[in-house]
Amino acid sequence: MKKVMNETIDIKSVGKTVTLAGWVAKKRDLGGLIFIDLRDESTIIQLVVNPDNKNYKIADSLKSEYVIEVTGKVVERSAKNPNLKTGDVEIEVEELTILNTCEELPFPIADEVNTSDDNRLKYRYLDIRRNKLKDNLHLRSEVLHFLRNKMYDLGFTEVQTPILTASSPEGARDFVVPSRLFPGKFYALPQAPQIYKELLMVGGLGKYFQVAPCFRDEDPRADRTLEFYQLDLEMSFVEEDDVLAVGEEIFYDVFSTFSDKKVSPRPFRRIAYNDAINMYGSDKPDLRFDMTIKDITDVFKNTEFTIFKNIIEEKGIINAIVAKNAADKYSRKQLDELTEFVKGKKASGLAYLKIDNEITGSIAKVVTEAEVNELKKVLELENNDLVLIISGERHIVKNALGQLRLRVANDLDMIDKDRLELCIVNDFPMFEWDENNEKWDFCHNPFSLPHGGIHAYDNTDDLESILAYQFDFVCNGNEMASGAIRNHDLDSLAKGFEIVGYPREEVEQRFKSIFTAFKYGCPPHGGMAPGLDRILMLIKDEPNLREVQAFPPSASGQDLMMGSPSELTKEQLRELNIKFDIKEEDK
Repeated sequence: MKKVMNETIDIKSVGKTVTLAGWVAKKRDLGGLIFIDLRDESTIIQLVVNPDNKNYKIADSLKSEYVIEVTGKVVERSAKNPNLKTGDVEIEVEELTILNTCEELPFPIADEVNTSDDNRLKYRYLDIRRNKLKDNLHLRSEVLHFLRNKMYDLGFTEVQTPILTASSPEGARDFVVPSRLFPGKFYALPQAPQIYKELLMVGGLGKYFQVAPCFRDEDPRADRTLEFYQLDLEMSFVEEDDVLAVGEEIFYDVFSTFSDKKVSPRPFRRIAYNDAINMYGSDKPDLRFDMTIKDITDVFKNTEFTIFKNIIEEKGIINAIVAKNAADKYSRKQLDELTEFVKGKKASGLAYLKIDNEITGSIAKVVTEAEVNELKKVLELENNDLVLIISGERHIVKNALGQLRLRVANDLDMIDKDRLELCIVNDFPMFEWDENNEKWDFCHNPFSLPHGGIHAYDNTDDLESILAYQFDFVCNGNEMASGAIRNHDLDSLAKGFEIVGYPREEVEQRFKSIFTAFKYGCPPHGGMAPGLDRILMLIKDEPNLREVQAFPPSASGQDLMMGSPSELTKEQLRELNIKFDIKEEDK
């Protein structure tokens, strides 16, 4: 008899004889009558074995996670279970075969497991048996199916690009693979299919997409793993609005289809990068609550308060956020904790005022009545408002207040967690100053077109003012996709790399394929890449990417199940012409 899935059996199946297979989720002996919960990929169904059944001894020997096959008759249950798809019926066992046994489990197969994340990852195949993770993987399949159909409907052609490619300076570290056939040379795993998809545009393929694996040798974190997947797409003869329209349709449709939350309507709000930093202290702002950063530097332009006076003289800024009707919700101890929090974000400290009939707070005695009145006007203050102020260098102030904004919103339960609030951040600067290396670097994608084309580089004395046709899709404070209109002008492209320290000759050598191909008629083009893992994170309200991936690495970047990274044998190293000879002084 052909085996069937548990979920296909219901009250209409009563009287039928069926064959099932799966794992023993639970066994109960009730006075000689044995009940077995049989779990397959779809759901659980109850089996019953009477003491006079020829299979009784086999049933009695069963333990958790034994793999079995049974044949039996479907009967109606006297005590039904409304929590199960199959809760109206059970199977009277006629034949029972043990297909495989199971040793003692490292953790129970249950919805809630009290074990470490590393232990779950080491035995991931057991973890996948749990409903939560199994459901996440089923959802992943459904979302990918939906997105592929969406792209086909929009006229895109799916193309697979190589995994073994050349190393290129794209921002993150490359994973490299030594070549056996070409001693001393290395392949690199793609950080993204950036160059390949642009070459497809040169090849005349007008609309391309793929579900692309991307590899970046970066320290893992909750929303980033060493390997991730994105819906990579590129289009020829388009402008920024064309690409954004496709992105809006993708995000709105996938979230509306698979999430019960309210999705922000199309078109999504657009925020220029500088406005996002000024108002939210972040280029991925969470818009589910109202609390923007306000510049109050001018309020204190004539101040006698030494700290603020010195900040202004040093060309710094004074900014604030207002927690409405929250002055009485923060004690002195809690405000001291907020101070330590912003110090951890490199701010020098936190000043605050509580607005009431009597103004109190850390700087209440050093601000004048005129300054308080101006603050009330500029910040639209009301009684019981809490004003939180940070002063100093612009980048530090904005970042610290942006982080504080999120902290306070969580403290006060201001965030509407039943919303998926999307926006588009665009007009990124082409370059940003790298303080660690004391040099200019690309702010976003180096292949992006600057506003004004090559003429944007006519005045390189003001690099901060050069904007690019770059954009991010953002949802609930998460970067969901990055994209751009590409720079198809070779001189302009080379000039951008020269500014960040790569001579044209080196760039042409590192990106030989693109510099050669663009000479043969390159169309204007642009694209983007929604992050599939992050989409799933938001749909499922998961705090970590690893919960929506089948076999992710640990937080340290190790595959505890497969034992990677691992050492190679001497023979393998010899074949690859690799020899380790690192001197102590070179470490």
